[in-house]
Amino acid sequence: MKKMSREQNNRNTELSSPGRRTLVKGIAAMGAWVAAFPLLTNTAEAQVPPAPDSGISSGSSRAEVALQGPLVFQGDKIDWHGFDRYDFVMDMQTLAITPFKSPPSEQSGDLGNSDKGHLRCVVVVPKQAAPGNPWSWRGVYWNHQPQAEVELLKRGFYITYISVDPKPRSSTELTMDELMDELGMSSRALTEWDAWYAYLTGQYGLSKKPAFIGMSRGGIFEYRWGSANPDKVSCIYADNPGMEREGFERLVDLARADVPILQICGTIDPMLGQYTSAIEAIYQQFGGRISMMVKEGYAHHPHSLRNPKPIADFIEQSVQAVRGPAPAFAGDKFKRTSYYSSENFYRDYPDEDTYITCRGPQFSPCYDRYDFSVKGTPMTTSVIVPTTVALGTPWVYRAGFVFRGAKVDQELLAKGFHIVTGPVGVDFVVKDWDTVYEYLTGHGFSKKPAMEGAGGGAGEVYAWAIENPDKVSCVYAENPRMHSALAKTQPLDNLAPLTRARDTIHSHRRIRARLWTLSSVQLRRGIVAQIRVGRE
Repeated sequence: MKKMSREQNNRNTELSSPGRRTLVKGIAAMGAWVAAFPLLTNTAEAQVPPAPDSGISSGSSRAEVALQGPLVFQGDKIDWHGFDRYDFVMDMQTLAITPFKSPPSEQSGDLGNSDKGHLRCVVVVPKQAAPGNPWSWRGVYWNHQPQAEVELLKRGFYITYISVDPKPRSSTELTMDELMDELGMSSRALTEWDAWYAYLTGQYGLSKKPAFIGMSRGGIFEYRWGSANPDKVSCIYADNPGMEREGFERLVDLARADVPILQICGTIDPMLGQYTSAIEAIYQQFGGRISMMVKEGYAHHPHSLRNPKPIADFIEQSVQAVRGPAPAFAGDKFKRTSYYSSENFYRDYPDEDTYITCRGPQFSPCYDRYDFSVKGTPMTTSVIVPTTVALGTPWVYRAGFVFRGAKVDQELLAKGFHIVTGPVGVDFVVKDWDTVYEYLTGHGFSKKPAMEGAGGGAGEVYAWAIENPDKVSCVYAENPRMHSALAKTQPLDNLAPLTRARDTIHSHRRIRARLWTLSSVQLRRGIVAQIRVGRE
C-alpha cells in the first residue's frame, strides 16, 4: 500500500493548533483538502461470509441495563489515549482476520503501513462497555482529530477502524467530481468492510448497528457502505465530506431506513457548496433526518470540534433511540419520514473560538410524517404527528405540502395538533376530503378540525368548509385566492353557511394588519392563539 496521506501525517499539528484561526489562515487552508484524498491500490474481487447472528440488540437504554465489563479481544494491546488498543490484519484474498503485533513506533497512536495484500484493522476498548456494545467505525485517517472517539470511549463505546483500497486510477487532471468518483469505494472494498463488520458483530458481539465517523474522503466510504447496508447503520457523522456522484442517488436508501446524519463543515471550505450542502438538501427532500453545524471562517481543516460533546451527544442519542410503532390511522402500508424546521441558529461556541450555524433535528423539534392512502381516495394523505397529542386530538386540515418554513404549523405541532394534508390529485375533490375526514374522526380525531390553506389552497379549504360548516372549528388563510376549481358557487359568493355556523375565519392579511407592530414570533403566536380559540 502507498504511504499515508498528508492529512494523516499532519494530525498532531492540527490537534495542538492554538488560538483563533484568522480568515487569512482559513483561506490559505482551502487548498489543503486536495492533499486529503490519496489514492491507494485495488485488488481482485472477493466474497465475504454472512455475519452470524450474535443475538445482541442495539439501542438499549442505560437506565435499563447497567454498564458491563469490556469484551475480551485477542492479541497484544497498546495504549491509545488511555484506552487499550488491539490491532488486526485482514488478508485481502481470503478476508481472514488475525491479531497483529504493533511495532514500537506505533505506541504514540500512529498506524503504520501493512504488508502488501493486507489491511490494517484496529479496535479500542472502553473501560466499561455501554449496553448493547455500541461502536463507532472510521475508515482512513486513523487518529486524526480523534477527540469525539475518545469521548465515546468514556461513554462506553468501542472504537474501530479498517483501512480501505479504493479505485486505482490516477488523480492527474481529473475534475473534482471525477476525483470523488475515483476515490470512491470499489466493490472489493465493500466486501472487505462487510468482512470486518461480520467479524466484530459475529465473533465479538458488537452491536448490529455501528455509528460511522467519516472525515473528508472518509465521508465517501461511510456513505457508500452505509447506503449499501442501511439496516446496519445507527447514524452517520460526516465532517467536510466528499461524495461520489452516484452516492447522491443512494441517499434515499439511508433516508428510508431513518438513519440520522450530522454534518460539520467550514463556511469557506469548497466542499460545503459542492457536496455537504447538496447532501443536506437531497436528504431532506427524501424525508431523512440531517443536522448541520457550519463553522464560521473555517476551511477544510481542522476537522471535528475541539469540544466534541455535540458530536458524542448526537451519536449516543442516535444509538439509544428507539422509534415507536406507527399510529393505527397509518394502516399497514405507509411511508414514514421526518418533519422538522430548517431554521438556522447562529450560536457562539467559545471552545471553537467561532460562531457555528446550527440547523436540523438535532437543534429543532422533529416529528414523524406518515403518507398513506385512505380507501376510496386515489391520492395519499399526509399526517404530521405531534410529540404529545393535545386533549381532544385537535388537528389542522389543510391543502398543500407542509414545507420546512411553515412556522404556524410548527407552532401548532408544539401545541399538540396533528397537521393533515388532504388528498389532492389531478383535481381537488370534495368527496375525497369527506372520506378522509370520516376516516380520521373514526380514529379519534376531533370532529371539528381547523382549516388551513395559502393562495389557491385557501380557496379550496374554504370550499370544503362551506360544504361542511358544522365540521369546522375555524379557517386560517394566507393571502387567499378565493377560487375553487370544483365548487358550484365560488367561496367569496357563498360565505353565509360559515356565518350561520358561527365559524371563526381568519385571514393572514387581516391578522397582519391588526398585529403589524408585533415581531414575527409574536405574530405567529397570535395566529396560533386565534386557531386555538376557534377550536374551543
